[in-house]
Amino acid sequence: MKNNINKNLSSIQISGIRQFFNMIGQYDNVVSLTIGQPDFPTPEHVKQATIHAINENKTTYTHNAGIIELREAISNYVHDSYQLTYDPSNEMIVTVGASQAIDITLRTIIEPGDEVIIPGPVYPGYEPLIKLAGAKVRYVDTTANDFKLTADLIAQAVTDQTKCVILPYPSNPTGVSLTEEELQDIANVIKDNQIFLIADEIYSELVYDQPHTSIATFSSVRDHVIVINGVSKSHSMTGFRIGYLLAPEWLAKHILKVHQYNVSCASSISQYAALEAIENGRQDPSEMKKEYEKRREYVMWRLDKMGLEYVVPNGAFYIFPKIHKQGQSTFDTAIELVEKAGIALVPGDAFSTYGEGYMRLSYAYSKETLEEGLDRLENFLSN
Repeated sequence: MKNNINKNLSSIQISGIRQFFNMIGQYDNVVSLTIGQPDFPTPEHVKQATIHAINENKTTYTHNAGIIELREAISNYVHDSYQLTYDPSNEMIVTVGASQAIDITLRTIIEPGDEVIIPGPVYPGYEPLIKLAGAKVRYVDTTANDFKLTADLIAQAVTDQTKCVILPYPSNPTGVSLTEEELQDIANVIKDNQIFLIADEIYSELVYDQPHTSIATFSSVRDHVIVINGVSKSHSMTGFRIGYLLAPEWLAKHILKVHQYNVSCASSISQYAALEAIENGRQDPSEMKKEYEKRREYVMWRLDKMGLEYVVPNGAFYIFPKIHKQGQSTFDTAIELVEKAGIALVPGDAFSTYGEGYMRLSYAYSKETLEEGLDRLENFLSN
């Protein structure tokens, strides 16, 4: 019976981030800067709206695409924030987190033999979903381009089998983002090709040095783009599992079929919580962002003092310094950091082979935790 399961699963492993996080649990007195989990509580008004939804018995199935009130709120929000225009009645789907949105999109557009271009290093959640959909992953090395998947790199990577390009910006693990000009260049490459663009913009509210621009604002490629977003990072609502996707009507209606047979609908209670967050919590992300920005500046200052190289992150809450010990893999160095210094960072090879030599540090932790962790890192490096 062991040979009768889906063959695509044989090459798929549990996320390297989670593997490492679980592994370090056996060690005592370790400061972990590993997980991308906001350390702020869910806003109080959102929690109260959740309780109210339960008390009002809003606990039944909803429309497959999500309650219309939430879709209308999302439509207004993306228009006001990012100048995106999507019809709430037929161009958006409320999903079980951004991860499910990516999954059902890939399963809609991908066929066996297709190729999907993704930057390396990159969040490890894309490759398994691409493979499960029957496609091949084509990594593009971005380490010489400040971790940016540029128009030139995409043009060089495109083949006759290319079906989709994933733009995960602001980026996990590097924290970098793309400028409006860089996105325009990518749009110019894509517009005359039959290639989809998945723009994973889950960190769009957490940008620091420039406003976030969505590639879907360029009319020349709007028909190519599926925008992925949600409230997990923006409103510290990871456990509510509410994401959403935006797509042209002709495509959204097909993605909705996959979504319907996958989960029927997202949690009704969580949808009402997200409605409160998006309608009445527009300022919640900015309050969190102010604190993340302070932490970012502090972490960069400490890494500069240690002489570590990194690309300045302008989004999310990650930084990706180069930490490499001669003759040792990054994973082994990360284990040595845990065992000898009591500090845990995610080894860069968890984000593809192009992350080798780097480590991801999450600054979604309190200033006190960051201070202690960076003190331990500095002591290790100086010794």
